[in-house]
Amino acid sequence: MTLIKTVESAAEIQGIKTLIEANLKQNLSAEERASQGFVTCDYSIEFLTAINEKHPSIIAVDQGKVVGYALVVTRDSKHLHPLIEDLVDKFPQYTYQNTPLDQLNFCLVGQLCVGKSHRGQQLVQRLYHGYRDRYNHLFDYLITDVDTLNTRSLRAHQNTGFEVVGQLEFGEAQWNLVVWKW
Repeated sequence: MTLIKTVESAAEIQGIKTLIEANLKQNLSAEERASQGFVTCDYSIEFLTAINEKHPSIIAVDQGKVVGYALVVTRDSKHLHPLIEDLVDKFPQYTYQNTPLDQLNFCLVGQLCVGKSHRGQQLVQRLYHGYRDRYNHLFDYLITDVDTLNTRSLRAHQNTGFEVVGQLEFGEAQWNLVVWKW
């Protein structure tokens, strides 16, 4: 049975890193990207360790192996990665229910991934519900962005409760900006 929990060890951070590398956009064929989705950011162990020291990320573990993750990134960690900083710096330009995103009490999903062996088991929703259950006393909204080419991921986010509030460009891609009000 797959357990949803927070990161507690360096081995679990390494498990996240292993999943990142296996699912990076540039490491997958066009067919795999279209049918299975992909992740965009290749975060370092140092970055993953730093964000997990502030607020442990949510992971899915099966038989001791990390098979999914949802990274927890807060606005005070934006300086740790240029893409996250760029994203957060664009928030004043976008609104949710007539409120600029930067004025919301939010946290970010730095990235989410479910390993190939565990897809189709509702783990995206379970990870996000674990995220909400763990952090809804601190934050009212969860915000992330989804590459416009990653239609599988966008559907999974919308099925969880995220709403598209706009599109933006950064890095070398177009993104759907999505918000989930808890």
